[in-house]
Amino acid sequence: MRWLLALLLTATLVRAEGERPGDFDYYVMALSWSPTWCALTGDARGSPQCDTAHGWILHGLWPQYHRGYPSACQTAATPPTRAMTGAMADIMGTPGLAWHQWKKHGTCSGLAARDYFALSRRAFDSVTRPPALRKLEAPVTLPAKLVEEAFIAANPGLEPDMVTITCKSGRIQEARLCLSRSLAPVPCGQDVVRDCTMRDALLDPVR
Repeated sequence: MRWLLALLLTATLVRAEGERPGDFDYYVMALSWSPTWCALTGDARGSPQCDTAHGWILHGLWPQYHRGYPSACQTAATPPTRAMTGAMADIMGTPGLAWHQWKKHGTCSGLAARDYFALSRRAFDSVTRPPALRKLEAPVTLPAKLVEEAFIAANPGLEPDMVTITCKSGRIQEARLCLSRSLAPVPCGQDVVRDCTMRDALLDPVR
């Protein structure tokens, strides 16, 4: 049993050492539908995110392999200041989310914290969020496929294999778009393209 434990520990260390900052294939930009997160989690936490009329917010910009992804990489980059994370709250909901995303994903980008957040903002600004989804006056149920089609229609150059919609607890949860290092749309890896197939997913309006 000792040899097995040693083997497992060695394998874990090799994987950790292999996750070098900047060593990845493309980015996944995850856009979270804020009303869903607030209904399922945020309201109960009293999150300030839920006091503001957010629609799609930036969950994160994630370095990704063609299969799998690196996380919590060892980096010499200086952690972000409170001012840096606070400056991201307008598109990420809270400074806490910005800090968490840096620790888990930004450390693997190979960028300084300031540059990672600047790139994240550029990625967010580069995508048109479907205007029609902000005009809802009451909750609706709809096929998740329609949300994907709305993103494709609003963003020329975006193809079905470059975006996926996820659901949680019967609700539209996130839109995940795959982007190159220069933020051009690219095909997603097979482990990312897992479209929600619900035909009656709940979509709450922006509050």
